[in-house]
Amino acid sequence: MPSKKALVRRPSPRLAEGLVTHIEREKVDLDLAVEQWEAYTEALRTHGWETIEVDPADDCPDSVFVEDTVVMYRNVALIARSGAESRREETAGVEEAVASLGCSVNWIWEPGTLDGGDVLKVGDTIYVGRGGRTNAAGVQQLRAAFEPLGARVVAVPVSKVLHLKSAITALPDGTILGRIPQLDAPSLFPRFLPVPEESGAHVVLLGGDKLLIAASAPKTAELLADLGHETVPVDISEFEKLEGCVTCLSVRMRELYV
Repeated sequence: MPSKKALVRRPSPRLAEGLVTHIEREKVDLDLAVEQWEAYTEALRTHGWETIEVDPADDCPDSVFVEDTVVMYRNVALIARSGAESRREETAGVEEAVASLGCSVNWIWEPGTLDGGDVLKVGDTIYVGRGGRTNAAGVQQLRAAFEPLGARVVAVPVSKVLHLKSAITALPDGTILGRIPQLDAPSLFPRFLPVPEESGAHVVLLGGDKLLIAASAPKTAELLADLGHETVPVDISEFEKLEGCVTCLSVRMRELYV
């Protein structure tokens, strides 16, 4: 049986201090962000996901973006080592959480850097963005961890956005969603569907034909509905101000041994 567990982490009181790299800083409403995070986690639960709350990391402004701290492949957890040094303290609580679930735990070691947001899994293919937060040594270590388990790792140059998954995600059939202007090498993807909005490039597969998508991408939601998918919109405006998207706020664990 596939598992449906999702790691989540409550926003830090210092959320507004989070890093921004490719966009202008805007004022973040912490109270609204907490409300939006609660609605996001409720949307996961409503669609059959068990949410597992990682211990808060209140001194780490970006800690709500829990996806960046670990990459899962089957029952193996690869603890990330962010290219942003200020984010490296976020991993301790996540490591405890995945170990408690019985995962085999591995680590990215110096000089490697890797953010989970740079990793997109499509079946047994793992696309990994080589860019601002993930370096060549990080890509090599991810390959060494997962290729012996049957994964095929494809490195993708990333220079126009924060993470690979800032530019692309995938539909249940493996079709890649994205915006051509944000991609360095769209030809690397065998099936590609361009979307009309930047935030429309981000979906979370909830199961079946259901897709979690940002409320800021109504045209993309309409496109996907027309293709037979059921879209579940969530408002994450305060996290989008920090270059966050629907994938960043959870780690979906679909292949645990249960």
